[in-house]
Amino acid sequence: MSLFATQAAQQFPASAAAFPIEAVRARFPALERAAPFIYFDNAAGAQAPRIVLDAVARHLLDFNVQRGGRYAKSVEVDRVVTEARSKVATFLGGDDPDEVAFGMNATSFMRLVSLAIGQTITPPRDEIVVTDMDHHANISTWLELAKTGARIVWWKMRDDQRLHVEDLVPLLSERTRLVACTVVSHALGSRVDVAAVADAAHGVGAEVFLDAVHFSPHAPIDVKVWDCDYLVCSGYKAFAPHMGFLWGKLDVLKRLPTFREEFIPDAPPHKIEAGTFVYENVAGMGAAVDYFEALGADLHPGADTARARIVAAMSAIEDYERHLSRTMLAALLGAGATVYGVANPNQAHLRVPTFTFNLPGVDPLAVSEGLAASGVGIRDGHMYAPRLIERLGLTLDKGAVRASLCHYNTTEEIDCFAEVLRGLAV
Repeated sequence: MSLFATQAAQQFPASAAAFPIEAVRARFPALERAAPFIYFDNAAGAQAPRIVLDAVARHLLDFNVQRGGRYAKSVEVDRVVTEARSKVATFLGGDDPDEVAFGMNATSFMRLVSLAIGQTITPPRDEIVVTDMDHHANISTWLELAKTGARIVWWKMRDDQRLHVEDLVPLLSERTRLVACTVVSHALGSRVDVAAVADAAHGVGAEVFLDAVHFSPHAPIDVKVWDCDYLVCSGYKAFAPHMGFLWGKLDVLKRLPTFREEFIPDAPPHKIEAGTFVYENVAGMGAAVDYFEALGADLHPGADTARARIVAAMSAIEDYERHLSRTMLAALLGAGATVYGVANPNQAHLRVPTFTFNLPGVDPLAVSEGLAASGVGIRDGHMYAPRLIERLGLTLDKGAVRASLCHYNTTEEIDCFAEVLRGLAV
C-alpha cells in the first residue's frame, strides 16, 4: 500500500476495506478496455456498467419504435419508460413516479422551470436567491428572470469555499420566491446542507430548486428528507447515458405553467415532457438504478426493498469515496498543490471526491496535458463556473485543474496520478 493510501487507511479503515472494488470494476467494461488509462474526469461524464450498455443495446436492437402503439414492440417501449420512471422515483426517495419527468438534460429542465416560474413572479414575492458556487446553468437561467421583473439576491460562499445556511437566512423574507442552489459543487466538491436550506426557505413561504447533477453518483438522494420542491439530475454522471430528469412535488408540478401541446394531458409528468425524448437512454437510466440496487443487494443481502438496497449501495459508495478523498487530498498536498474547497483530510465528510487545484507556477493546461500524456484523464479550465473561478482569484482563460473520482476508482490509480503530478510540480 502506498504512503497516501496508508495515511488514509489509518483514519478510515473499515468501510474502505469492505468495499468490493474489484467486483465493482468488473461491471464496467470501459475500465478494462481502456487500461491502463485512468478515468479521473468523471464529473464530465462517468462510464456505464454492463447492465446499462445491455439495456441500451436491447432497446435499439429490439424496440427502436415509437411508444403509444398497439403492437407488442411499441407496448414494450411504454413499459420500459413507465418502469424507468418508477425506478428513478425510488432512487430519489420519492413515492410517486408521476413526479419524475424525462428529457434531454438537467440544463433544459432548469430553463423549463425558470421560464414557468417567471410567469408567476409578481410583487411582493419577486426575489430569486442564487449562489456564486453553482454551475452557470443554475445561475444564468435565473438571472434571465430579472428581465421580467425578478430581483436577484446572491448567497455567497465564505472564504472556506463552502455555502453556509446561516448566511442564507438573513437573505430570506416574504419577498423570496425561490432559492436555487446545488447539492454539491461540481467544481470544488463542497457539499451543501440542502435540508437546512429547504427548512429556511419554506419558513418564509419560498420554494427550493436543487441541482443534484453532481451529487447523484456519490451518496443517497432523499427528496422527502431534503424537502425540496424541484430537483434535477443528468444520467451521464450517474453511470447512465446522456439524458436528464426533473423531480418535483406533485402539487407543485400541477401548478407549474408549461408549454405543452393542447392535446397533451395537463398533468405531470406528461405536461412537462415536451416532444419525444430518447427512449434508449431512459432505458439505460432505469438500468443504472438496477445497477445500484444489485450492488446494494450484494453488500446487504438483508435489505428487503428496492429503496433499502439502493440506499445501502449509495451509503457504501459514500463511505468508500471518503477514503478516496482522504487519499487524494494527501496526494495533492504532498505534491504541493493548492486545493480549493475542503482541503483538510479530516473533513472529507464535507466533500465528494472532486478536486479543483493548481500547482504553483505551473499552467493548468500544462498539468492537464502532462497527466494526459501519462494516461490520466482530467480537466482544466473554468468548469462552467465563472463566478466561482473569479472568487478563487483565478482568471477565466486559465482557470484551474479538476480531478474527479467516483466509486470505481482506486487508491492505486491515485498513486499513479500522484507520481505524475509530483513530476510536473516546479
